[in-house]
Amino acid sequence: MSRRVERAATACADQGCGRWCRHGDAVPAKPTGASRARTLATGSSSALLVIPGLTVVDPLSMLPARRTVTAEADIVLRLPAGSPAVRAVRHAEADEVVAVLELTDIAPVAVADRVRSRARIAGWLTPVPDGADAGLLEECGLLEERGSLDGHGSLEEHGSLDERGPLADHSLLRLEVGEIWLEDAWGTELVEPDDFAAAEPDPLAAHEADLLQHLAAAHGTELGWLCALVDRRRAASGVPQEVVPLALDRFGLRIRFSDRDGSFDARFQFPSPVTEVSQLRQAVRALFEEAWYATDPVRRTGDPLF
Repeated sequence: MSRRVERAATACADQGCGRWCRHGDAVPAKPTGASRARTLATGSSSALLVIPGLTVVDPLSMLPARRTVTAEADIVLRLPAGSPAVRAVRHAEADEVVAVLELTDIAPVAVADRVRSRARIAGWLTPVPDGADAGLLEECGLLEERGSLDGHGSLEEHGSLDERGPLADHSLLRLEVGEIWLEDAWGTELVEPDDFAAAEPDPLAAHEADLLQHLAAAHGTELGWLCALVDRRRAASGVPQEVVPLALDRFGLRIRFSDRDGSFDARFQFPSPVTEVSQLRQAVRALFEEAWYATDPVRRTGDPLF
């Protein structure tokens, strides 16, 4: 993951300079490291399970088909029944197997250096018992694909991990989280398991890819205005720019601006945190309106943009 010049447009304490500036006393709001890690763990980022010392012939067998974070903040992984990880856990019997889940988050839009964040979640791997209840299977998407368990709360009448049944082709392993290492645009951070357990994933995460793709396809002009909030001289130069929306969360929007002089990333904080998708339109409109005024301050004396 590459490092880029990071600029921020945030609410400023100096009322004389407008709502947006780059003064040192402007403190941008952002998701906590625990929340960012929880979002990464529950999202659609790519995942690879690593067990130190384990010989793996086919790396694809270590890619979880699905994963979910339980109420206890354990991570349940759905793996092929023939995966070396499944065999290692079974052979360990009562012992726990040390494992690391490596997560990589890729921007859902076309841009150079698409890796947005990485996480390594280390812990102890154990098999999900044969009597796993239907609720856990539903969380992992197994009921959705294999059909309902007809109201029964266990696998005992429908096949265990080793028999023909809902899990005939796959097995569930549980990763008890022990340590989380996170690297993203805000730097590198070690997240404590208790903080991870208490955190909530970002409420926009499930919709982020569609929202960013929509912004890129339909609002390129408005996104270009945002450059004036962090670099008015560059925005007014008339040099063609590539403007790509990189990331979105409840607190703000991250954009990459590129031209012949190079590129930089900028984060734009919403006037207030967004708790659901229905609030996002107004938050983004507020950014666009302020940016439109910033491209030409004389506009503030005229009619509003929206």
